[in-house]
Amino acid sequence: QVQLTESGGGLVQAGGSLRLSCAASGRTFSSTAMAWFRQAPGKEREFVGYISASGGSTFYADSVKGRFTISRDNAKNTVYLQMNSLKPEDTAVYYCAGRLFYSGSYDRGTAYDYWGQGTQVTVSS
Repeated sequence: QVQLTESGGGLVQAGGSLRLSCAASGRTFSSTAMAWFRQAPGKEREFVGYISASGGSTFYADSVKGRFTISRDNAKNTVYLQMNSLKPEDTAVYYCAGRLFYSGSYDRGTAYDYWGQGTQVTVSS
């Protein structure tokens, strides 16, 4: 079992930056592929970014490409989401997710077994 806990959300002005962290419990983190998703009020959950277990591969949603960077530190059991040039449309609850085994495309929420509780990001205009 892997337990995930997000932190780092908050209120920021448009154009600002935030770094989200997702701390994982358990001894399998270095074998766990991780992703970030977000859900805005009244909208469906959407994929933000993915990082492979080794950190060697990353993928991003088009809406955040060039502004967001996902990284991980397996020694600290933590994955990060650096968010720059934030826009009001980035306002959402952000969730980290993890999976040990492939069970679908990296941008599908159903492909992940473990989820954090979410952290709110609010970008003011």
